[in-house]
Amino acid sequence: MIKDIVRATCIAVMFLAAAGPAMAQAPKPAEPALEVLTPAELAEREGRKACKVEICSAFHLRKHEGPDITCNVLKSWRKEQLQRMIERAKVSWPWGPVKCVADIKLKRADLIKAMGDKSYVAQLDTHQVTCENDRDKEAPAKITFAFAPKVTFEGGKATKASLNWGTIDAPALVKGAMWTATATDNTFNVLQSTLVDDINAFIAEKCLEVKEEWK
Repeated sequence: MIKDIVRATCIAVMFLAAAGPAMAQAPKPAEPALEVLTPAELAEREGRKACKVEICSAFHLRKHEGPDITCNVLKSWRKEQLQRMIERAKVSWPWGPVKCVADIKLKRADLIKAMGDKSYVAQLDTHQVTCENDRDKEAPAKITFAFAPKVTFEGGKATKASLNWGTIDAPALVKGAMWTATATDNTFNVLQSTLVDDINAFIAEKCLEVKEEWK
């Protein structure tokens, strides 16, 4: 869920800012072919691993002992990755790569109840995200925003989700577009299917990648 929450928030807000609220109605693009990761990208992935193991352990083993989960995670996207994410909306990504840092805060009890209860609504704490967007002829744009996800689980699967966007700080042009986009999502919850799919994929598939560490 680390990468997936960051993707569903950072990238969603970025391409919404690039194309406006109508983008959220575009079909979800197909997953790209497997890419060769750079040493920096491999280091990022390794840096997220410990947090991923903690979350998967809480979801699947459901042990009440232990602290709540707090992590500071880093995720970067290449320009071509961003372009693939938005190309079906018939727009192009006008800037360079993006790097985001997110503070992940998850209550252990929420994760256990999400998997064990017949029905459970998890109201997560407010999360802070800081992104840096490279631009060819200008200084990198720094973007910060907050969100407080709310996720409904039925039988151990996410069925509803909202991001509940909060404060945004960004250059004026980007902030204006982001404000419109996030306000639209807060009202109509247009990103719900993306977040639900990502959470379920994390629990059912991504956790298996580190099963040896949490089993």
